[in-house]
Amino acid sequence: MASARSAVPAGAREAPDVTLTGVAGAGLTPLEVLRRLDAGPRGLVESEAQRRLERYGENAVLPQRPAAWAWRLLGTLRDPFTAVLLGLGVISAVATSWNTACVIAVLVAVSCVLRSAGEYRADRSVATLRELIATTATVQRRAAEESAPLVREIPVEELVPGDVVRLGPGDMVPADVRLLRADGLAVHQAALTGESAPVPKRVPDTPADLARPLFDQPHLCFAGSSVTAGTATAVVTATGPGTHFAGAHRGVARRRTSAFDRSVNGISWTLIRFMLLAAPLVLVVNAVVRGRGLETLPFAVAVAVGLTPEMLPVIVTTALARGAADLARRVGVIVKRLPALHDMGAIDVLCVDKTGTLTQDQLAVDCYLDADGRTDPAVLHWAAVNSLWTIQLADVPAPDALDEAILLAAESLGDTAADSADWVASPPARRERTVSAVRDPAAARATLTDVTGIDVIPFDPARRLVTAVVACPGRHGVHTLVVKGAVEDVVDRCALDDETRARVLRLAERRAADGLRLLAVATADRPARARPYTPADERGLTLLGLVGLRDELAVTADDALAALARRGVDVKVLTGDHPGTAARVCAELGLEPGEIVTGEQIDQLDDARLAQLAADRVVFARCTPAHKARIVRALRRGGHTVGFLGDGVNDVPAMHAADVALCPRDAVDITREAADVVLADKDLTAIDSAVASGRRGTGNIATYLRIAVSSNVGNVISMMVAGVLLPFLPMLPAQVLVQNLCFDVSQLAFAYDRPGAADGGRPSVLRPYAFSRYITVFGLINAAADLATFAILGLVSGGQTAFHSGWFTENLITQALVMLLLRTAPGRVPGALRWSTGALAAVGLLLPLSPLGAALGLHALPYPYYPLLAVVLVAYGAALAVARRSPLAAANGA
Repeated sequence: MASARSAVPAGAREAPDVTLTGVAGAGLTPLEVLRRLDAGPRGLVESEAQRRLERYGENAVLPQRPAAWAWRLLGTLRDPFTAVLLGLGVISAVATSWNTACVIAVLVAVSCVLRSAGEYRADRSVATLRELIATTATVQRRAAEESAPLVREIPVEELVPGDVVRLGPGDMVPADVRLLRADGLAVHQAALTGESAPVPKRVPDTPADLARPLFDQPHLCFAGSSVTAGTATAVVTATGPGTHFAGAHRGVARRRTSAFDRSVNGISWTLIRFMLLAAPLVLVVNAVVRGRGLETLPFAVAVAVGLTPEMLPVIVTTALARGAADLARRVGVIVKRLPALHDMGAIDVLCVDKTGTLTQDQLAVDCYLDADGRTDPAVLHWAAVNSLWTIQLADVPAPDALDEAILLAAESLGDTAADSADWVASPPARRERTVSAVRDPAAARATLTDVTGIDVIPFDPARRLVTAVVACPGRHGVHTLVVKGAVEDVVDRCALDDETRARVLRLAERRAADGLRLLAVATADRPARARPYTPADERGLTLLGLVGLRDELAVTADDALAALARRGVDVKVLTGDHPGTAARVCAELGLEPGEIVTGEQIDQLDDARLAQLAADRVVFARCTPAHKARIVRALRRGGHTVGFLGDGVNDVPAMHAADVALCPRDAVDITREAADVVLADKDLTAIDSAVASGRRGTGNIATYLRIAVSSNVGNVISMMVAGVLLPFLPMLPAQVLVQNLCFDVSQLAFAYDRPGAADGGRPSVLRPYAFSRYITVFGLINAAADLATFAILGLVSGGQTAFHSGWFTENLITQALVMLLLRTAPGRVPGALRWSTGALAAVGLLLPLSPLGAALGLHALPYPYYPLLAVVLVAYGAALAVARRSPLAAANGA
């Protein structure tokens, strides 16, 4: 480092060359860590932090930089249809068929530009989302070397090695850090270790044990974990790609193959194989029957182009982008990856966690019982005393959900000065009043008699309880310890005989099986003293009883579950909660829980048995992140299209295992990065809207494919028959390509169609082989109309030019007719579709009369042709209507 610094200009300091990662850094003392990072406990100077940011880059695990327009345009060439078209264009150019090559170039250019524009609009929506959900970190920095440290919020991307950060409850650990100070700190490391329980962290008094696994080191915290309790000050040792989280999730950006990918790729290559077979077949037929040689090559290329639904990428992008924009505008749902909207329409299983989806992010007191199971308001009173003074003395930024529920319940019993009329206010109003009260010491003392807070022993994940030390009125020289926490841990500290202890634990087990979260409450008197209280004082307690809490059901959950059921989507609950808790919530919502599967049972099943069990069961409890991901994979192996809704780092493995991943907007950073769809809130109603939008988009894509491919197949059949019967080509290559261009442009209107309501009642998947019967039948009907037109042209006109003009006109008009009659939605035709089909028919009638038509080898047709053509069109329309009502219409590929 010394040699490197010698090249730095005078007065400037270069960022350190080393970031501390691995076990080697774990063995250093805090002072050694700060020295290695060239930092100090007061924080970095702003100018030094800027130099380090330039050196190490942004603190982003998955940097998101929008692609330049040129690269985006080149990326569209990877589409299989576009690549085949380019190959056909090169063949045409080699054969010196410049008209064919030019028209193919126009088709490719139109497709690429339209697709790039759609992707650009989608990227702008994602960029807007990132601005709305930008994450910050609390950092301690100095304006200059002599300045006092200033604590402020900065974007998490601006953190650098050597920064001193502060952590509190609910914070994400923004980078890999080394603790300098910690008070009751516990972090959730599921994204790194799969362990769902919080892990206590502290600054050890003795040197670190380097034999321990890295993630078990008590003084190290890692990016991707979150703070569940306590506070800490730490120094950043590694950022961005240098963090252990980045190493563990290096492949996160490489997504699994989704339902959309499988469908579109399957359809694309099925059609490409057919197209590559048709072109040589045209050459062979003309060579064998008519003795034509390579002069038919441009025509064969044009036939191949005519078979290609080259607008499929554009239709897909336009239909899905339109649906995504509508979702963002109406319900605040952001679709980050456009194909995910198709996958939303295809899902038939939605996996959710119970918390915040089926229930609200709040609890309510269900009961307060003494040791014999009888209701006792004194238990609730003392639990409220503990909650109130824990919040006050620990200076918690906001009440914990448990404490909030207990305070609200105590208020309802008259423990506060609020009158009964005020109590009937809405829960948010009551909650706001309670939060305000506990922030005001004077108001707080008035809420729960005259008890005065003295000290608090904060919650520790290892002891699983919290203690408030209070002074009660009239009891001079005595302090009362009020202890609240996990039943087993509180009971272990109480002076109870074996019989009473067993009875209390049985009572707790029964109520837990009913779906309640239980806390035990105990007290003990100690002589008043000035020195702080410690966990050693939590002994010889007197058990008061138990407080049972239940999850408040989400207001919209019942209706949303019913709506998803109507759409054919099964909801499965994957939770880490007690089986009884999950069962109670599901039963209250009308979601029959059946036999619940636990994480222990999952561990004993092989993949085949788990796939069978996952399809049949509804609730999976006591699940770790690994269990959730395994269940999702098992469902997908069983043929289901699976969505997963998560909001924490522990949900990331399951989200990446699913076909489509969803999260709420307030989810943690890495969860938002892993998600395909971001909801405004944790509300299943928004998911129902996304499913409906996805099915509309998929319906429009399927409509395009059905109509485009069946018409194209009919034309190819007609061309091969005409090649056998006629002494000339049935249509010139340039005419085929112009006709195809008109088809493609008009069919863009399908992106704005409204599929029938019946299509939204079942999962919609683009099935590659489900198109075959549909395409065959309607293609043959189209070919029959063409052959009837050939017969008419043979009667009313003669010559090659008349034949080309007549078939060109008939093709465009029948295409317009097909677009109107084979769309899935009955009733009123959208304006875009009316204009496009009208324009297509007008081009068919007027282009042969125009100067451009003459340049293409077209001219005006004799008048007797038109009434006879009308007869063919009426018969064609009747045949389409009859065939559409047949069972074949159900085998439409979606």
